[in-house]
Amino acid sequence: MRLVIARCTVDYEGRLTAHLPEAVRLVMVKADGCVAVHADGGAYKPLNWMNAPNTLREYDGLWEVTNPKGEKLVITMHEILADTTHDLGEDPGLQKDGVEAHLQELLAERPHVLEEGMELIRREYPTALGPVDMLCVDASGRTVAVEIKRRGEIDGVEQLARYVERLDLDPRLAPVRGILVAQLVSPQARTLAEARGLETREVDYDGLRQIESATPRLFEL
Repeated sequence: MRLVIARCTVDYEGRLTAHLPEAVRLVMVKADGCVAVHADGGAYKPLNWMNAPNTLREYDGLWEVTNPKGEKLVITMHEILADTTHDLGEDPGLQKDGVEAHLQELLAERPHVLEEGMELIRREYPTALGPVDMLCVDASGRTVAVEIKRRGEIDGVEQLARYVERLDLDPRLAPVRGILVAQLVSPQARTLAEARGLETREVDYDGLRQIESATPRLFEL
């Protein structure tokens, strides 16, 4: 990961245009190519960013980040205060708590709970950004990425959106639907999901556990 602290201005051209006036900011360049511009505040969300895959070109005092969609992020470096690179190594990924892990297991055994005709392709389907909880196929044959949370919040929607964007780059899978599954989905997450073209589902964890306990098992005594 490369971390640059600089006095800079930022301009974005794409679905809309945006301008950040000159100020000191943190620019992060991740190993997968993601570029994010942060202020010293505003919690975890960057002021502007470009998800991978990207092409980063550095000129004298200027960075130009472009992607296959034709979007462009231009960072003009007026003064670089620090520029460091760190090898973070392989990340093991987020370990789910007991409820999320069990919920994933229950849904993998009965994906039709989410939608009639839904079938599981694979659990923990790998991507360059981390594994998708479940990769499924719907009744029409379309690929579906399913991300499972105990509670569906905005960060879960953002995570799912990144997965779907990444999976859509594979012509064997595209176009990919995305479904955020949780015991409870917040109104803010539901609104953001709709805006991103994603879907949400609320599931009854206790009800699924009852179905599991009532299911006869081979050699069960």
